[in-house]
Amino acid sequence: MMPGNAFAYQETGNEAADPELFAARLTPHRSLSRTGFMVLMAVVCAISFVGGLASLLMGAWPVLGFFGLDALAIYWAFKVNFRRARAYEEVSVTLTELRLRRVSHKGHVMEWRFNPLWVKLDTVSHEEFGIENLYLVARGQRVAIASFLGPEEKASFAKALTAGLQAAKRGPVLNPL
Repeated sequence: MMPGNAFAYQETGNEAADPELFAARLTPHRSLSRTGFMVLMAVVCAISFVGGLASLLMGAWPVLGFFGLDALAIYWAFKVNFRRARAYEEVSVTLTELRLRRVSHKGHVMEWRFNPLWVKLDTVSHEEFGIENLYLVARGQRVAIASFLGPEEKASFAKALTAGLQAAKRGPVLNPL
């Protein structure tokens, strides 16, 4: 997967018994790298220290503690954000199965398996903002997918997944050579 992309997909044509027609790993987008986080925290701590020290020298010593609490709160918020970035979804389509595997940031795994012949990709769109929600629908079951992607990314993903489902519905391509 290329850096900066929220998802990557590939179409393969392996000669295996049940070739993978479509595969994607969807991850939440995070614009701040670990290095950027360290730089940001250094700047925040420096500003908090200077502000707290100036307050201390002016006689407002309790303000020093609040500057420290602000830096700690920012650190904690980013740590939670990075922890939640560990969540991902894997989608794969073969001739006989569509598999959705969702892993939470805590490592909890949920998995759904569908027959690709019966799966429909349902979209909920807003005329101004684009695609808001994507769902896999099969046999009365409706599962939300790609919830953390943006509208343009959802549209691109939906197009690629639809192509994979159509390839599964066409069936195997027999090449006599």
